[in-house]
Amino acid sequence: MNELYTLKIGDYTVKIIHGDITEEETEAITNAANSYLKHGGGVAGAIVRKGGYEIQKESDEIVRKNGPVPVGKATITGAGKLKAKYVIHTVGPVWGEGNEDEKLKSAIRSVLELCEEREIKSVAIPAVSSGIFGFPKERAAKIILGEVVKFFKEKNPENLKEVHLTNIDKYTSELFVKEAEGYKEE
Repeated sequence: MNELYTLKIGDYTVKIIHGDITEEETEAITNAANSYLKHGGGVAGAIVRKGGYEIQKESDEIVRKNGPVPVGKATITGAGKLKAKYVIHTVGPVWGEGNEDEKLKSAIRSVLELCEEREIKSVAIPAVSSGIFGFPKERAAKIILGEVVKFFKEKNPENLKEVHLTNIDKYTSELFVKEAEGYKEE
């Protein structure tokens, strides 16, 4: 894990991390999921390969009981053998489906709200929707960081204190750094 940048927002911390989200030691990590929580490829596949099939099993049970997770919403499972305790599965938009910016904001907000509700103090979030879902990486970085900053400033959460924006792709991590540098003056 390589910490590239730290942004302080009052009592809250946002870290830009270049590294493998499955190695994060935050209390929760975020999975960029599909509505059916089928964790085959990308971040989702890596999480299940490293954390164990029990993550997929729990996900299947959520979908069986509640139906597919809507775009812009999140749900939570245990983290199996991962260092984190929880995996928060959020469904971002597929580029081209319409209203993508608002759906991505909602997906990130859902993660942050779930953390606060479950008294989770730290979470790692990847560049949701910017992989196989095709959301432009630069735009995703701006929206995701913007939602995290807005959440800390407007909600003043009691539990959630630290967010890691963690990506295995160096280019994506650098886009987050570029966005974070824009918040320096605040």
